[in-house]
Amino acid sequence: MRVFSRQALACGTSAAILLSAGAALAQEAAGPAVLEEIIVTAQRRSERLQDVPVTVTAFSAEEIAQARLRQIDDIASRTPGLNFDAFPASQPRVSIRGIGSSDRGAAGDPSSAVFLDEVYMGRPAAVAFDAFDVSRIEVLKGPQGTLYGRNVVGGAINVVSNRPELDRTDAGAEGTVGNYERLEAAAYANIPLAEGKWAARASGAWRTHDGYVKNTFTDGRVEDQDTRSGRFQIYGEPSETVRVLLGVDGTRDRATGPAQHTLDLDPTDPRRALWTVDRDRKHTAGSDEGYQDRDTWGVRGQLDWDLPFASVTYLGSYRDLDYHVAYDFDGGHPPTNRLNISGGNDEDSQFSSHEVRLNSLPDSTIQWVAGLYNFNNETDRVDTLVIDQGRPATEIYTQAAKLNSYAAFGDVTVPLGEQFSLIGGLRYSKDEKDYSISNTAGTAVLRGTERFAVSVSDSYDAWTWRGGAQYKLDRDHQLYAMVSRGFKSGGFQDTPSSAASAADGFEPEFATQYEVGQKSSFLDGHLIWNNTLYVMKYTDLQTMRTLPDLSIVTENAGKATIKGYETQLTWSPFTGARLAAAYAYTDATFDEFAPEPGVDFAGNRISRTPRHKIVLSPSYEASLGDGAGLLFAVDYRYESMIFDDNSNVGPERRPSTQFVDARATYSAASGNWTLSLWGKNLTQEVTRTHQVVFLGANFGSYSPPRTFGATVGWKL
Repeated sequence: MRVFSRQALACGTSAAILLSAGAALAQEAAGPAVLEEIIVTAQRRSERLQDVPVTVTAFSAEEIAQARLRQIDDIASRTPGLNFDAFPASQPRVSIRGIGSSDRGAAGDPSSAVFLDEVYMGRPAAVAFDAFDVSRIEVLKGPQGTLYGRNVVGGAINVVSNRPELDRTDAGAEGTVGNYERLEAAAYANIPLAEGKWAARASGAWRTHDGYVKNTFTDGRVEDQDTRSGRFQIYGEPSETVRVLLGVDGTRDRATGPAQHTLDLDPTDPRRALWTVDRDRKHTAGSDEGYQDRDTWGVRGQLDWDLPFASVTYLGSYRDLDYHVAYDFDGGHPPTNRLNISGGNDEDSQFSSHEVRLNSLPDSTIQWVAGLYNFNNETDRVDTLVIDQGRPATEIYTQAAKLNSYAAFGDVTVPLGEQFSLIGGLRYSKDEKDYSISNTAGTAVLRGTERFAVSVSDSYDAWTWRGGAQYKLDRDHQLYAMVSRGFKSGGFQDTPSSAASAADGFEPEFATQYEVGQKSSFLDGHLIWNNTLYVMKYTDLQTMRTLPDLSIVTENAGKATIKGYETQLTWSPFTGARLAAAYAYTDATFDEFAPEPGVDFAGNRISRTPRHKIVLSPSYEASLGDGAGLLFAVDYRYESMIFDDNSNVGPERRPSTQFVDARATYSAASGNWTLSLWGKNLTQEVTRTHQVVFLGANFGSYSPPRTFGATVGWKL
C-alpha cells in the first residue's frame, strides 16, 4: 500500500503540474480542444454518452486504435469496475462490479456477457474477436434485460464494428513488429455499390508472437499467439424506409497452453510434500507445451423498416464454436513434482438468436422499445483430468446441453416537461434446459467417484425490470436514479462425483441494483466529470467450489451486498493536452454463505474483486508546424489486492498490482500515415492472472511480461 501511495502521489503531482501548466498556458494558446462526443446505443437508440441515464464506459474508434485495445483484457485494463482473468486465456472470465462466473460447464451461463454487434456470445470460449475496424466499445454496468435480448445480472460489453458506408470509398492498413518476434498485419476496405444504395466492407487481422515463456523440459516455448480474424459486411438502403445489413465474421486461434507454475504450498494439506514451489516467470517445466485451438464464426442479418409510428427491426444470427484446449496443470515434472496433473476441454457449440423489436422514431416525444427474443444453444463438451504418478489415471466427463430461451421485453422513457423524465422497463424470461452427463470412460481419479450417466431437464422463468428518473438541468448537466433487477437461470453440475450430485442442479441467481448518478460537462465542453453511487443486492449467487473428493460443483451462496462508487473525469486543459482519470471503489461481501456444516463465509469478500481500481491516462499532442503531429501518452493502472477464492484464506490471493503502458505516435501532415512506438507493462509487473488450490498446492499463471513494438498505419 505504501508503494501505491507513493506512485499515486507522484501521478497526482504530475497531473496537478499538467493542469496548472494548462491554466497558465490557456491564456496564450489558441484554446483547448472540445472533447469528442461519443454516440452510444446503450438504450437501443443513438444518444450522446452524456445523455444516457446509466453508467457506461465507452471507447471511441480513435481511442481503441491509439491505445492498442485489441481484446477483452485490453478493455478491462482501462475500465473501472470491470475485471478479467484467463481461465485459461481462451476461456475468459469477465466480472463487472463483482459479478462474474467461473462455470464453464455445458449447462452454465456467464453472469456478465459480451455482445458483438448486438449478438450474444453464449459461451466463454466464443468471446474471440479482434477490435480492429470497430466503431466503439461500450461497457454497461449492472443488470441488463429490459433493453437487450439476453438477460444478464452483472453487466454487458458491447462491441460495435464499423458498418459499410454508402457514400465513400475508404481503406486502411497497419503493420506491427515487436519483441518476442511479434508480427501483425490488419487492413480494411469500404466500397460503395449500386449507385450509392449498397456498400461492402471487409476487414481482417493477423497477429502472431513467439511464446513469452520457455519450457525447460521440452525446450519449446509457451504462451504464444497465432490469431487470424476477418469480417465481411454488406449494407443497403433499397428504399428510404428500409435498411439491410448482412455480415459474416470468424476467428481462428492457434496457441500453446498457458505457462503454469506451482506458486505456493497449502500448509493445511499433507499432500504439499508432493510439490516444489516454482515462481520463475520466464520459465516453466511442464511435461508438454499443450495447445489452445479455437475456431469460431458467425453470420448475422438485420432488417430495419421505418413505419409511420415506429421502426421495426429483425435481428437474426447463427454462430459456431469448435474449441480444444489441453495443458500441463502443475507446470512441473518428476522429481520436483511427484505428480503430473494435466487435462483439458473439447467443446463444440452452435447457438442462434432471433429478435424482433419496435423502436420509437428518433423525433418521438416518448422514447420506447418493445421486443421478442429467442436464443438457442447446443453444446457438446468433454472435460478430461489426468493424474500421473507413474501410472496415469484419467477422469473423462462427457456433457451435452440444450438451451431454449424466450423473452418479451419493453422499455419506455416519458418526459414530464423539458427537464424531467420517468423511465421504466419490464421483461419476462423463460429458459428451458436439457442436460446429460456421464463419466463412464477413463479410470478413477476422484476419490469415491461412481460411474454414472444422468439426463435431467428443468426450466426457469422470472420477471425482471428497471425503473428510474432523469433530471436534466440543461444540456451539460443531468442527475439520475435507477433501480434495476437482473436474472440468470439455473443449471447443472460441471464435473460432479455422483449421479445424485449430477441430477442436483443449482437455482437461478438475482441481482437488484440501486444507483444514483450525475453526468456533467464543464468549461464549454473541455471537462467532463461523471459520478455514480450504487448498492447491489445479490441473492442465490452461483459460486463454484472444489469439494474434498476433488469434484467441482456450482452452489447457490445465499446473499451478498455490493456497494460502490465510480468516478470518471476527462479534461482538455490546454491545446493538445488531455487527462483521463477513473476510479472505482467496490465493496463486495457475502451476507449469507455456509457452503458446508461448520463453515461460514459471511463477511468474506467475493473472489476476484479488487476494492480499489485507478486508471490514469494523460496525453499531449504537439503540432510540428507543417500539419504533422506528435502524440505522447501514458496509461497507469492500479488494482488493490484480491482473493481468488471465496474462503479468503490460504494462498489464493493476489497482491495489489500496478501497470504502466506508454506510446508515442507521429502523424504525417498528409493525414494518411502514422508511426507509433509503444510499450506495455513497462515496469515488468509480475502478477498472477489465475490460481487455484488443488491437491496440496496453489497452481497458477502470470500476466504477460513487458512487450514493445512499432506500428505503421495508413489510410486512404
